Amino acid sequence: MKRAIYTKFGKPEIVLTTEESARPEPGPGEILVRMVLSPVHNHDLMTIAGQYGHKPVLAAVPGTEAVGVVEVLGEGVETLRVGQRVAGGAQHTWAEFYLADARRVVPVPDSVDDATACQLVSMPLSAKMLLDTLGVEAGQWIALNAASGAVGKLVARYGAALGIKVLGLVRRAEAVQEMAALGFDTVVATEGEAWQEKARAITGGAPIVRGVESLGGKGAAQLLSILSDGAELISFGAMTARPLEISAADLLFRGVTVKGFWAANPPVKPERIGQLLGELVADAAQGKLKMAIEASYPIDAIAEAVAASGVPGRKGKIAIHG
Repeated sequence: MKRAIYTKFGKPEIVLTTEESARPEPGPGEILVRMVLSPVHNHDLMTIAGQYGHKPVLAAVPGTEAVGVVEVLGEGVETLRVGQRVAGGAQHTWAEFYLADARRVVPVPDSVDDATACQLVSMPLSAKMLLDTLGVEAGQWIALNAASGAVGKLVARYGAALGIKVLGLVRRAEAVQEMAALGFDTVVATEGEAWQEKARAITGGAPIVRGVESLGGKGAAQLLSILSDGAELISFGAMTARPLEISAADLLFRGVTVKGFWAANPPVKPERIGQLLGELVADAAQGKLKMAIEASYPIDAIAEAVAASGVPGRKGKIAIHG
């Protein structure tokens, strides 16, 4: 079988190659899955670059989420069947076949398309877990940057369902109109001057009690400039791969606190995670949750795929197909 692989950490489009390998065999409690579609997530690229929260043993096969078809059941697996389409978190999914813990995948209803199914866990579940832990009441405002990204759109959507008001920050003025067309109309572009005044006009001067920061670098300072005193800034991602720029004055004089949120180790009980995942599957089955794929690439074109993932203005994820 073909699989993507890297033998050293570095820029993904440089260090990633493809190779032929023997098809793995599932152990007890595992399943062998034929990969159909696997998205390129930012955390995948950070892992390949050696910048994520854990470093795999090299050589390593990347990929952490996919939709695929069950090929072989390992010993003791009775909840799934061969030929069934499944989605969920796994490891080494940028390959024609991958192994998954049978307890960590979910059967995918026929009404859910592959593009949505392959992204059902990482981003939607992260958005739901984040909202579950913010400690924000209905009617209060939160702000987030990278609002035009998948997580930003999901937080806005699920936040609105909880009565939470969400202000989105984007970098391009064009993205404000694009977001408005999707129904997310409390969005401000940070290019140019006086954007903070536009933000205050949207909120009516109400306090913004939480900021969800996904850019790194100057993104943190931008968010802090509109948060209320005593607010909490949550570091959720690092798309720019730069350290957070935070003024000591914000911490000393304004009582702002900063903490991180890592979906791989969330402050959410396992049973609650199961409930949230069930909500996502139900939403997808009913057509309420749709996740787009901008383009998909074969494993042989892995360098092109990861390069395409870095192009701004995409309307959906880049994915690898089997």
